[in-house]
Amino acid sequence: MTGRVCAAALLIGVQLACAQGSGLLAILAEELDRNFRVLREKGDPAPYFISYEVTERQGVSVAATLGAVKAVEEQHGRWLDVTVRVGSPKLDNYHRIPGEQAQFTAAVPLPIEDQPAAIRQRVWRETDRTYRMAVERLIKIRTQREVKVAAEDESDDFSLEEPVVYVEPVVRPTFDVEGWAGRLRRWSAELGRRPGILTSQVSWGAQQETRYLVTTEGTRICHGRGYARLSLRARTKAADGMDLVLEENFDAADASRLPGEEAVRQAIARLAADLEALLKAPLADPFAGPAILSGRAAAVFFHEIFGHRIEGHRQKDESEGQTFARSVGTKILPEFLSIIFDPTRRQFQGQDLNGYYLFDDEGVKARPVVVVENGVLKTFLMSRSPVRGFPRSNGHGRRAPGFEVVSRQSNMFVESAQKVPEKRLREMLVEEIRRQGKPYGLYFREVVGGLTTTARAGVQAFKVIPVLVYRVWPDGRPDELVRGADIVGTPLASFGRILATSDRYEVFNGYCGAESGSVPVAAVAPALLVSEIEIQKQPKSQDRPPLLPAPPEEQP
Repeated sequence: MTGRVCAAALLIGVQLACAQGSGLLAILAEELDRNFRVLREKGDPAPYFISYEVTERQGVSVAATLGAVKAVEEQHGRWLDVTVRVGSPKLDNYHRIPGEQAQFTAAVPLPIEDQPAAIRQRVWRETDRTYRMAVERLIKIRTQREVKVAAEDESDDFSLEEPVVYVEPVVRPTFDVEGWAGRLRRWSAELGRRPGILTSQVSWGAQQETRYLVTTEGTRICHGRGYARLSLRARTKAADGMDLVLEENFDAADASRLPGEEAVRQAIARLAADLEALLKAPLADPFAGPAILSGRAAAVFFHEIFGHRIEGHRQKDESEGQTFARSVGTKILPEFLSIIFDPTRRQFQGQDLNGYYLFDDEGVKARPVVVVENGVLKTFLMSRSPVRGFPRSNGHGRRAPGFEVVSRQSNMFVESAQKVPEKRLREMLVEEIRRQGKPYGLYFREVVGGLTTTARAGVQAFKVIPVLVYRVWPDGRPDELVRGADIVGTPLASFGRILATSDRYEVFNGYCGAESGSVPVAAVAPALLVSEIEIQKQPKSQDRPPLLPAPPEEQP
C-alpha cells in the first residue's frame, strides 16, 4: 500500500509540474508514456527504460578584428536525445564491450515551437529507430558472452535511482548585440594596433541553455543555465617559424558579469606585452627539474592527469588503463591534498564556475563528492553505470547533444593542508634547485589546455600545453621567458613529486572533450611546487614571417 501511495503522489506532482512549467515537457511526457506502453506490449525483448532529453540553446556570438565586426551569428535550436534500454538493469544493450562504446542517439533537431504534432512525429520515429538498434546490440552482447571470457567487473549495467520532479520557468533571453559589437570594435582596434601582432580577434558570445528530461521512471526535469564568454586572441610568428598564439578568456553565467572597459584594456595590454616578449624569448630545451605551476596551470594539470582517471566508466572498461580501479582506500596523492568535485557551486571567490549544474543528464541531483581525502582515494565520479563497489550514481553522468552519457568531471576543487605564501613557495623552489644541483627551475604561468591517454593500448601519459614558461635562476637573476615547451609525464610518478602549495587559489574555466562530447567544466587549485617536471620541445612550422610589411593603419 505504501508503494502505491508514493506512486500516486509522484504522478500528481508530475502533472502539476508540467502544467506550471514547459509545454515541451508535457508533450515529451505524453509521447514517452505512449511509446513505452506500446513497446512493452509488442516489443521482444521489451524495453525496461526509456528517456527523452532535449537540449535547447538560444544564443548569439560576435567577432571583430582591427576595429571591424567580421561575423555575427545567432542560434536557436532544440536537439533530442533518446535512450532506450532493453534487457534488464543487470545486462542491457549498454553493456560495455572492450574497445567499443555504445552509440544509439543522434541529436535529432526538434521544432523550436511547442507544436505537439510536429514534436511527437520526430520523437516517435527516433524512438522506433533507437529501439531497433538497442535490440540488435543486446543480441550481439548475449552472443559474445557465450564465447568470451567473463569480465573482471560483473557489476550491473544500470543503477536504480529515485525519480525527480523539478521544473524551472523557461528563460527566453535577450542579447545586447549592438552594444557588444561597439565594444568589440574598440577593443579589436586597440589590440590590432599593438606592435608585432600579425592577426588578432576579439569575440563575445552568450547563450541560454535549457534541458528537458523525461523518463519512464517518472523523472520530469526542466532546468537551465546561462553562459557568456569574452575572448581576446592574438597571433604572431617568430623568426624561426614558430607560431605564437596567446588568448585570454573571461567566462561568466551572464554577459552582465563579464569585465568592464578598464579590465579589458588591461588584459589587452598584458596580452600584447606577453606576445612581444615571446618574440624575443629563446627556445626552451628539453629539461627535467623542480618547478612551480601557477594555480591556473595546476588546475589544468589535475584535470588532465587526475580527473579523467577517476571517471567511473573507465574503471569498468577493460580497454582502459584503470590507473586507480583497485586503489580505493589507498594513498594516491600526498596526504596534505584533498580533491572534491562539486557541481552545486556556482562561484568561487566571486568568479562564476563553468561546471555548475543542478541535475546531471540522467536526472540525478548534483552533489559534492569527496574523491580524495588527505591523499586517500575514496570514490569515483559516477553516472548510472555501476562499477565494483559503487552501485549508485553521484550525479556526474554528462553529455553533449548527440552523445551517450558517461561519467564526467564538473567543478574540481584541489584543497591543501600544506599551504605557504607565494613568496615562500618561490624560496622553496630555489632551495630545491640548489639541493638538486640544477642550473635553473621552471615557473609555468599560463597554460591553454592539455590531453591525456587513458586507454590500455596507449602509453599512460599526459601532455599539458603551457604558453608562458620562465626559467627561474637560483642566483637571483630575473626570470627568463622561454618558448616552445610542453609538459609531459606519467601520472603516478607525477603525483609523488608534489611538495607544497601556495595559499592563493585560481580558477580555470573551460570545455572538456571526451567520449560524451564537449561539456563545461572548471577547476580551482593553488600553485604547486613539484620536485621534478619534464618538458619537451613543441613542433614548429618552417614558414618564415611575412615578407611584406603590414598595411599602414590609415590609407592616404
